[in-house]
Amino acid sequence: MSHFPSLSLRDLSAQVELETNKGPDGIGLIAPYDFVLDQEYWEWIPANVPLYITRTPFLDERVGIGMAARVSEDEVLAAAARELVIANPAVTAFACTSGSYVHGLVGEERCRQAILAGGAQQALTTSGALLEALTALAVRRIAVATPYNASTTTRLVDFLGEAGFGVVSCAFLGLESDIFRLTPDTVNRLVRAADCADAEAIFISCTNLRTREVISTLEHELGKTVISANQVTVWSALKAANISVDLPDQRLFAI
Repeated sequence: MSHFPSLSLRDLSAQVELETNKGPDGIGLIAPYDFVLDQEYWEWIPANVPLYITRTPFLDERVGIGMAARVSEDEVLAAAARELVIANPAVTAFACTSGSYVHGLVGEERCRQAILAGGAQQALTTSGALLEALTALAVRRIAVATPYNASTTTRLVDFLGEAGFGVVSCAFLGLESDIFRLTPDTVNRLVRAADCADAEAIFISCTNLRTREVISTLEHELGKTVISANQVTVWSALKAANISVDLPDQRLFAI
């Protein structure tokens, strides 16, 4: 008969209890089914901050008002939030600009309530983060640059107007698919086309549009604040999670 040495696990058990009782940590991200820019979020968020990403169910639909409405349905967002509950992020963000503004301010609030109903600790949306960022920057007159078609872009202008912000100029590309394929050069040219002298800042819409590598250069060359969908989402999520980030080359993160 084999004999094993006696081993007390009292100290280890205490450590296990400490680790398993850890509170909310990191950021949860609910992205539309066609989202492919995971890397852009990883580049913005500090390496020591966990990031948990889930996607809404696939839709065989082109980018537009209909698609925005379907990815932001209450049941869709609540189910996505439940998929992140086991990770227990400090905040869960719906990373979709059009999906969170398509039904106006009431619709944006409904998105957040659906995420909370799914078990999130805190909830925010890209469009809500945009309003928060504009307020923090003390900006009232903005230019808007989007890859969308005219009707989807108009919904954004209406949303901003409902929230009390004036859109003084606008440029859009008319795309209904493959937005993530646009190069930084195209984004750069789109922003410059949207800019005007009356605009205090420029907003680049769509979380499926690469913007991280162009913001600093555009702010320097245009002499005004440039913010984007992914940037405001990360900024707001980090604030909600009480995580400090030092990115002095981007005006939003410097305030």
